[in-house]
Amino acid sequence: MAAPTSHKLFSALNCRSNPDFSAPPPSFNRRLNSAAFYGPSALILRFPPNFHRQLSTKARRNCSNIGLAQIVAASWSNAPAADSSGGSVPAASAVDAAATSAAISAEIAADDNVSAGAGGNGAVPVQFSGSVDSSSYSFLKSDGSMAIHAAERLGRGIVTDAITTPVVNTSAYFFKKTADLIDFKEKRQFSFEYGRYGNPTTIVLEEKLSALEGAESTLIMASGMCASTVLLMALVPAGGHLVTTTDCYRKTRIFIEAVLPKMGIKASVIDPADVTALESALEENNVSLFFTESPTNPFLRCVDIKLVSEICHRKGALVCIDGTFATPLNQKALALGADLVLHSATKYIGGHNDVLGGYISGPDKLVSQVRTLHHVLGGTLNPNAAYLFIRGLKTLHLRVQQQNSTALRMAKILEEHPKVKHVYYPGLPSHPEHQLAMRQMTGFGGVVSFEIDGDLITTIKFVDALKIPYIAPSFGGCESIVDQPAIMSYWDLPQSERAKYGINDNLVRFSFGVEDFEDLKADVLQALEAI
Repeated sequence: MAAPTSHKLFSALNCRSNPDFSAPPPSFNRRLNSAAFYGPSALILRFPPNFHRQLSTKARRNCSNIGLAQIVAASWSNAPAADSSGGSVPAASAVDAAATSAAISAEIAADDNVSAGAGGNGAVPVQFSGSVDSSSYSFLKSDGSMAIHAAERLGRGIVTDAITTPVVNTSAYFFKKTADLIDFKEKRQFSFEYGRYGNPTTIVLEEKLSALEGAESTLIMASGMCASTVLLMALVPAGGHLVTTTDCYRKTRIFIEAVLPKMGIKASVIDPADVTALESALEENNVSLFFTESPTNPFLRCVDIKLVSEICHRKGALVCIDGTFATPLNQKALALGADLVLHSATKYIGGHNDVLGGYISGPDKLVSQVRTLHHVLGGTLNPNAAYLFIRGLKTLHLRVQQQNSTALRMAKILEEHPKVKHVYYPGLPSHPEHQLAMRQMTGFGGVVSFEIDGDLITTIKFVDALKIPYIAPSFGGCESIVDQPAIMSYWDLPQSERAKYGINDNLVRFSFGVEDFEDLKADVLQALEAI
């Protein structure tokens, strides 16, 4: 197996493109004084210090390069090491090309893991140890600590001495022999098979999210809409019935109203706070699922998750909460009684406006149903995107704390401003579900929706006068973002149709980022003065 880039750095390293892994060549045995081989699972190679430093650095930069990753799967050291009889083997200044190639080939062929202690000061091997052991980080009590360490240092299935989780860029995984493949197919052996069915980097992300949500299992997909649509198709049978709410992300509504009916699936649409309407829908229909956001988009209405879960469960219906606006830090939907929680990870989870993704978390039985359909439909998250989400999660608690604080303070200021007609934010006593939000949320998120005292043109003047936020359709990132839903999401509908959804021309949705509060305050106030 070739290491494509290493030959440029190390002229002595010449792995054959199709090596014979069955046994080392005679020249290898003649050089046992330079490279000690202690059986198939404990290879110690001796290299010059510069070789060790450069190779380790190069390999750790891209652990997906199988040639370099396998090379690092040996312990490098210049210190003497004990041989199998208890003596020591002197370090060598170099190993010739033939011995190097054979030693690396023998190590690649080894069935067992390299012992980290065998070489004393060597690098820990890059390898896969199977599924993540969540018990290894169960002692963490803080969401902030959990977001940083869960499934990585404390339980990562990828064994490496790197602080960060390696990105494993591969579309497929090989089996050493057919017997291993059969063991995998008959569930006697853990392995990966094809990139659409799983990836070591992605599994770290899923386990980290499960830890934050308090879930048995998590499934990450290519976008929030991918997660929503696959979940709905997997859990609502053809000819079935679901219940959803009036205020929700428009593309979700379109899927429910335009696509699901083609499968014979009908929907009852209720106000987020109308428990009586929910009970009626459950009584009159064979409902499989109640699917809603909380808080909702864009009016940030809140659903009593505990109550609706109790009502639905009495009738045998599942409850899925889209908690994107809340984040798993501000609201624990599963702990409140929901069966599943869904997020557009693109927003707060990624947090940097640079990656798309979505996930569902819940009991393994339900998540597995969705996972089965997901494996058929695709929508797989790229492992590089998984790495960006893992990185984003490590600052989630810092970002959300800042965004919670800024949004609440700005909501209070906006509510008292004479040029603002109405403010929608669950942290305000004026919000219709404020008391509910106080019970089931620990923070209210970074998004504030409000109506300017004016028409479409006046609102456009306000938005265009802002200097800090970007005019864009997303939210939850480090950068503040602002949009007019009437234009950004509903411009294809006439004003009369927009009004049916409560989308007035003067509505503004403002996602506060992590900029300094005083800067944002000054910017918003000067923009209001400009109209």
